[in-house]
Amino acid sequence: MGKPINILNQVSSLKNLIKPEDSRHIWQFSRVGGANRVNLETGMDLVSLEHLDQKLWTALSCPVHGMEIDSKTLELIDTDKDERIRVPEILEAVKWITSIIKDPNDLVKENPFLPLTAINENTEEGKILLTSAQQILTNLGLPGNNEITVEETSDTVKIFADTKFNGDGIITEISTDDENIKKIINEIITCIGSAVDRNGMQGISEQHISDFYKNCQDYSTWYAKAEADMEKILPFDNATTDAFAAYTAVRTKIEDYFLRCRLAEFDPVSADILNTLNARYEGISAKDLTQCIDEIAAFPLSKIEANKPLSITKGINPAWEKAIDTFRQLVIIPGLAVKEILSEEEFTDIGKKFESYINWQAEKAGGVVEALGLQTIRELLAGDTEESLLLLIEQDKALENETNNIILVDKLVRYYRDLFVLLRNYVTFHEFYSPDADAIFQAGKLYIDQRCCDLCIKVSDMTKHNTLAGSSGICLVYCDCYSKTKNEKMTIVAALTDGNIDNIVVGRNAIFYDRSGADWDATIIKIIDNPISIRQAFWSPYRKVSKFISSQIEKVATAKEKEVHTAATTHIEKTSGKVDTHLKESIQTPEVEPLPAPAPAPVAVQAAAAAPPPAFDIGKFVGIFAAISLALGAIGSVIATILTGFFGLVWWKMPLAILGLMLTISGPSMILAWLKLRKRNLAPILDANGWAINARANINIAFGNTLTQIASLPENSKLNLVDPFSKKKRPLIPVLIILVVLLSAAAYLLWYYGFLAKWGIK
Repeated sequence: MGKPINILNQVSSLKNLIKPEDSRHIWQFSRVGGANRVNLETGMDLVSLEHLDQKLWTALSCPVHGMEIDSKTLELIDTDKDERIRVPEILEAVKWITSIIKDPNDLVKENPFLPLTAINENTEEGKILLTSAQQILTNLGLPGNNEITVEETSDTVKIFADTKFNGDGIITEISTDDENIKKIINEIITCIGSAVDRNGMQGISEQHISDFYKNCQDYSTWYAKAEADMEKILPFDNATTDAFAAYTAVRTKIEDYFLRCRLAEFDPVSADILNTLNARYEGISAKDLTQCIDEIAAFPLSKIEANKPLSITKGINPAWEKAIDTFRQLVIIPGLAVKEILSEEEFTDIGKKFESYINWQAEKAGGVVEALGLQTIRELLAGDTEESLLLLIEQDKALENETNNIILVDKLVRYYRDLFVLLRNYVTFHEFYSPDADAIFQAGKLYIDQRCCDLCIKVSDMTKHNTLAGSSGICLVYCDCYSKTKNEKMTIVAALTDGNIDNIVVGRNAIFYDRSGADWDATIIKIIDNPISIRQAFWSPYRKVSKFISSQIEKVATAKEKEVHTAATTHIEKTSGKVDTHLKESIQTPEVEPLPAPAPAPVAVQAAAAAPPPAFDIGKFVGIFAAISLALGAIGSVIATILTGFFGLVWWKMPLAILGLMLTISGPSMILAWLKLRKRNLAPILDANGWAINARANINIAFGNTLTQIASLPENSKLNLVDPFSKKKRPLIPVLIILVVLLSAAAYLLWYYGFLAKWGIK
C-alpha cells in the first residue's frame, strides 16, 4: 500500500517541478474556455504530469464527496483524510499506479476491468498484487478469470467468507474447532459486544477479550468481599438479593401505614378521616374491580388506628396481599420466625439489616458478566481460555500483510478504472468542454419551461453560493429536489444559458433527472438574474416598456375600481340611513306631543347651510383644456415631423431607418449582454462547492447554447396550425385596414415625387 505523502514537502517542491532533464516531454495544449489547457492523451502525459507547472492546472483541489465519480476511489486518493483531493495526492496516485502496471497507456483506455496481464510482475509489489488478485478470484470461485473488476474486489464479505483468519485482528466462532472456545466467544459477544469480521460475521477483538476477563476478575473480587463477611453483608445467605427485592417492594407502603397510625395517635379525629374511603369507592364501584388494581393500591395498606402494629396476614389491602406475603416468606419468617404481627420498631430493624448489603451493592463491579454465574466466572479465571483466545488473535494478525495486499488490489483496480477520468476533470476540464460527455460535477438535467438545462450542480454550501455564485455572470436557478423513491433531499443549481427568463419565478415546479435516470421533484427557491442570450437582450427594452405600461394601467384601473366601490358603498349607506330615519318617523303614534322647536342655530352655521354650491369656473376649465390641447399638439407635431422625415427618405433608406431605430432602442442592451455573456465563468460556482479553481472556465455564447436545449419539433414532423380553441377571426376587416394603409402610403409617395401633378391630379 502506498505510503502517505508529506503534503508540505510536496508543495514546497512544486516550485521546481520543471527540471532541465524533464523538459524533453513535449506537451500539447488547447485554447478552451478562456484558458490554455494541457491535453492528456497518452500514458507518457500521465507519467510526466509531476513535471507540469502547477500554474497550468485547471483545478488545485476538489471535494471527495458529492460528485458523479466513485467516492471510494477519491477516499483512497485522499491520503490525509481532509475531504479534499489536492495536487500532491493526485501526483502520488499517478506515480503509484504507473509503477504497478506495465503500460501507462492502458489508463487512457478507461477499461472497467483490470486485465491481470497488465500488472508488472518484474517489481516486487506488482508480483505480490498479482498473487493477491488471483487469490481473490479463487476465493470468489473464479480461479480461471484473467481480469478483475471493482465489484469483485470491493465485496470483502465474499472474498473472506468462511475464512478462519483474515488479518483484521478479529476472530469468530469459526476461527477455532474447540467447542468450549466457541462458547466463550459467543459469551463475550453477549456480555461485552462484538465487531464485524471481514467475512461478515460477528467476532471479538483483543480489546473485547481484555474487557471480558477484567470484568470477570472485578466481579469475582467484589463477590469475595461478601463471602468474607456473610452474616453482615448477606443476612439471608444466598436469598439476600430476593429478600431485599421483596423488602424494597413494600417498604414505602409499610412506612406510609405506620406514619398514618402515628398521625391517628397525634390527632384521634384524623383516624376517621384517614379511614374514610367513600369518595374513592364511589369512583370505582360501577367498574370491574379487577381492572382497578392501581386505584385500589392507592388505598391505605390496612385499617388505620393509633399505635396499631401491622398484621401481615389479615386485613391487608387486596392490591398488596401478594407483595406482603412474599415479604413475609422471604424476610419475616427467616428473620423473625413465624410472626403475624409486625411493629414499627421491628420493621425499622429489618431495614438496618440491609444497610451493609446496600453499601456492598453500590460497590458492585463487573456486572456485565453477572449473568454467567459466579461459578462459571471463576472457572474462566482459573483456566487458560484467555491465553487461547489471544493466541487465535495472534494467528489472525499474522496474515495482516497478505490481507492488506488483497485490499490493495481494490485500490489498484479503482485507480485503473477511475484515475484518468478524474485527471480529465481536474487538470483540464476536458469532460465539461466535450459535447458528448458530462463532467463529474454535473449532477443531471433539469427540465423546466420547455427547455433542458444540462449544467446542474449539487449545492453543498448555500452560504458560500450566496456569496460567490453571483460573480459567475450566469443566470442561475436554485432548486430544492426531493426523490420519493429514494426518500432523499438535495439542492441543485442549474444554469440557464439559452431562451429567456420570463416564466421562471420562485416557487415554480420542475423535474430533475440525476445521472442514473431517477427523477426528482424540483422547486425553485432562488434566482440569480443575469443575461441569457442576445435574443433576450434585443427584446428586453420592449418587454420592460410593455410591463411598465401594463403595471400603470393596472394601477389606474385598480384605483378607479376602488373609487367607484367607495362611492357606491357610501351612497348605499346614506340611502340606508334615510330609509331607517323615515321608518322610525312613520311608526311614531299621533298621540305623542310634538317636540319643542329646536333653538335657533348660530349665525355662522346658518350662513354655512345657506351658502350655495360653488359656481362652475369656466376660466379654470378653459385653461385645463388648453393645456391638454397644447400637449396633444406638441405630441402630434413630433409624430408629424418624424413621419415627414421618414417619408422624405429615398425608398431604400426607409428599412434602414427602421432598423436604425430598433438598434437605437435595443443596441445598448444587446452590447451589454454580449459583453457579459462572453465573461460567464463557471469557476465561482465550483469554488462555492469546495473546489479550488486555478483557471477560468468560461461559458461563451456558442458553448452556452449547447448547455441548454430549447424545445423544437422533431425532424420531418407535421404541424397542424388550426387551433380549434383560438378566437374566430374576421379576415375582411384586417385586409381592408392593410389595404387602406398601403393605398395611403402609395398616394403619399406619388404626391411627394410629383407624379400626381404630372398626371393632372390635384
